[in-house]
Amino acid sequence: MDATTSFVPRDRRPEALGNLSVLPDETICVLLDYLDPRDIAHLACVSSVMYILCNEEPLWMSLCLRRAKGPFEYKGSWKNTTLHIEGVTQENAYRKPLQFDGFHSMYLYKRFYRCNTSLDGFAFDDGNVERRSDISLDEFSKEYDAKKPVLLSGLADSWPASKTWTIDQLSEKYGEVPFRISQRSPNKISMKFKDYISYMKLQRDEDPLYVFDDRFAEAAPELLKDYSVPHLFQEDWFEILDKENRPPYRWLIVGPERSGASWHVDPALTSAWNTLLCGRKRWALYPPGKVPLGVTVHVNEDDGDVSIDTPSSLQWWLDYYPLLADEDKPIECTLLPGETIYVPSGWWHCILNLEPTVAVTQNFVNKENFGFVCLDMAPGYQHKGVCRAGLLALDDGDSQEMEEETDDEDDSSLSYSDLSRKEKRVRMNGEGETENNEEDANGGSKRYHMWKNGFSYDIDFLSKFLDKERDHYNFPWSMGNSVGQREMRGWLSKLWVLKPELRTLIWKGACIALNAEKWLLCLEEVCTFHNLPYVTEDEKLPVGTGSNPVYLFSDYAVKLFVEGGLEQSMYCLGTELEFYDILGRADSPLKSHIPEVLASGILYFEKGSYKVVPWDGKRIPDIFTSSNLDFDASMLKSEFPFGIWNKTLLQQRNQGKPGPDSFGSLSSHVWPYIITQRCKGKIFAQLRDDLTWNDAQNLATFLGQQLRNLHQLPYPPVTRPELLNANDVHEELKIPPEWKVFVDALCQKKKDVTSRLENWGNPIPRALMNKIDEYIPDEFFVDLLHVYKDTDVGDKVKPCTWIHSDVMDDNIHMEPYADDDGQHNSWRPSHILDFSDLSIGDPIYDLIPIYLDVIRGDTELFKKLLESYGLPLIRSKNETADSTRKKVFSPSYRTMCYCILHEENVLGAMFSIWDELRTAESWEQVELTVWSLLNSY
Repeated sequence: MDATTSFVPRDRRPEALGNLSVLPDETICVLLDYLDPRDIAHLACVSSVMYILCNEEPLWMSLCLRRAKGPFEYKGSWKNTTLHIEGVTQENAYRKPLQFDGFHSMYLYKRFYRCNTSLDGFAFDDGNVERRSDISLDEFSKEYDAKKPVLLSGLADSWPASKTWTIDQLSEKYGEVPFRISQRSPNKISMKFKDYISYMKLQRDEDPLYVFDDRFAEAAPELLKDYSVPHLFQEDWFEILDKENRPPYRWLIVGPERSGASWHVDPALTSAWNTLLCGRKRWALYPPGKVPLGVTVHVNEDDGDVSIDTPSSLQWWLDYYPLLADEDKPIECTLLPGETIYVPSGWWHCILNLEPTVAVTQNFVNKENFGFVCLDMAPGYQHKGVCRAGLLALDDGDSQEMEEETDDEDDSSLSYSDLSRKEKRVRMNGEGETENNEEDANGGSKRYHMWKNGFSYDIDFLSKFLDKERDHYNFPWSMGNSVGQREMRGWLSKLWVLKPELRTLIWKGACIALNAEKWLLCLEEVCTFHNLPYVTEDEKLPVGTGSNPVYLFSDYAVKLFVEGGLEQSMYCLGTELEFYDILGRADSPLKSHIPEVLASGILYFEKGSYKVVPWDGKRIPDIFTSSNLDFDASMLKSEFPFGIWNKTLLQQRNQGKPGPDSFGSLSSHVWPYIITQRCKGKIFAQLRDDLTWNDAQNLATFLGQQLRNLHQLPYPPVTRPELLNANDVHEELKIPPEWKVFVDALCQKKKDVTSRLENWGNPIPRALMNKIDEYIPDEFFVDLLHVYKDTDVGDKVKPCTWIHSDVMDDNIHMEPYADDDGQHNSWRPSHILDFSDLSIGDPIYDLIPIYLDVIRGDTELFKKLLESYGLPLIRSKNETADSTRKKVFSPSYRTMCYCILHEENVLGAMFSIWDELRTAESWEQVELTVWSLLNSY
């Protein structure tokens, strides 16, 4: 070989990867991410190129974050950290890496570049976001609030945080405090602050970990003393929500160079302010409807859940920003220490930390963005896509129709997405955008109005995209919504009471979110038929947090049954009416503590007008029989065709999931209703913080007594053949069919328990999730049928009982009474409300909502309740059973199983009441922490 000829190593990729060489490196890296550390280690031994790919730090970072439990410590590299978590010793694991030539990858090089690039040249201080100082609240409201961003100076000058929130000072004072970390990981992870600072100094990640903690006030309460909400942003309508119901709204933010927040729109279309205390942040913003290049918006067609696919902040600035024409570039600025940026509702924004930074931010709702928040909570999906992606969210036909309705002169081309069966995807692809430039006093361009083709971020315009056929009570609720359905209804009810001067605005929001105008028309028809007074202007909004619209006016309470569709509504009211019929014939003290039923019936819309027919639950209404609906012979023979056992059969058929509504087209314009006597006083939820200890004890005693009365009330015998044969496996035990029905329902809930708990997003340790089958084996359902109680005539099977299942703080009514001094400053319980969710089963079920929601885990009050209840919970006839089988006879174990299998998110309540459960390593530990008191009852 000639000495001047350079050596060119062979390309080792084809031979090293074999058949996998046809795949691009990016695809192989994605596939590797699905493997566990042991498989990755084995695969690294296969070939030189696989060794390189299997030792990439981003891969090990992903593996590590999926396994991290509780606060963890960074060990200098993600591979070392993962192996430490896996328990691999240093001697065997931390070897010097091998080096290979003959392999080149542009994908890996770009990732390496992002991990090591410097951001010194990224800052500029002459951005085009308006800057203001000494601005008044009136000026802010008129010029910026819910309209456009503004960069404000001077708001944090008096904060102690402006001097003390440096990396070093925070580390010195809060080094042992764990803070939550934001990263693209399914797990919620945390690090002690001293360990995080160590990580910041050592890491070279392309998307570094970022302290983004919405619970920093609980972890370090002293931090709240270091800053105050600026006067421009102190109006926050979410403040009226209870602490446990209020969505996350404030965050401590700490991050190294190259970290940041990728493109997003703030949750619930709230507005936000962000104050920087140290370091520099580069901000980019686009107005509502202008989807950034490289970002894809997904809106689920079923529940309206919105998700966004976006490159990391650094990747976007490196790979996408240079591709933008000047007229398509975002509104930009560099935020400096002491400055505050205001981000209006619906604005896209992306942040890149140019050096280590510390900041605080809060989201808020006020009268300016209230309508947008209500719109984002409304059911459906099209309006959510339009709010974020403008008319790109529509298909061609819808878009052309909207263009015809507007006078917009812009005819620039658009790229519309296809509507798939499950979700709408929208990608802004960098095509030409028109803009209406706003000139500032110096002639500088302010690209604040980039809307096109008639799109306007106006609440009246956006409301046109609501699906009027979907209502807030009857359609799936997006898991991405910042508050739950009950909390949303309760929030509007509280606003209605607390802000009477803004009821015009609140009513408009309620019509958007709840379809309140429709339900008010239904109520007026019921009032007309029964000669009831009409509601006043103050009473026209549904009250409380319930699952159905409820109105309180004069001496009446009217409830419209709408949740779950017409079929479910008929069975809920039918069961309730059957229960009232039995209660009316029984000599039970419970009668005095349930509101008197004045009337019930069915409202329907037919041929352009509303009609009302009375219904007492004892027949199938003519509107159904005349519609050729198919009712089986057993149902036609039932005294209460929509009563408890037919309802149970429906639930068994649906197996815990919403089934198709067999009432077909009737479902959208038929609504059962009930009218009861209005109770005097207030619901417990409104009085919780005002009760004396004596009042609370009286309440516990009352609930124990009424549960006893409820559980001693007779219930109809099982008559449906399908239910009589629900579970034949224990026929030899002569178990009553109602027990077999109850156990069969539990078996169905067990089948999808893991997915249900994960969908709720509970803070349940992964170790516990993996032990559910071990804690509740299939044998549990077999042994559950061995339930007996002692009687004077010997042992017999313990009966099932009526279960209210929903005795919570909004279903307990309290009335004022005079104390010894004749003053009305005490409250006593008077009524239990809402029996539409009745079922038949183990009475222990009713203890769960009372202990977790009403009493909130207070053991003294729980003891008081159990003393007044006075009935046996569990007795076992089989005293010789082994220890494993005896466990099912333990009240605490039984109740804990019911909590895990519960159709409601009761585990979320448990983990919020008892913080120590977040580090529990076994379900037995959780059981004894929460329910051990039952074992000594």
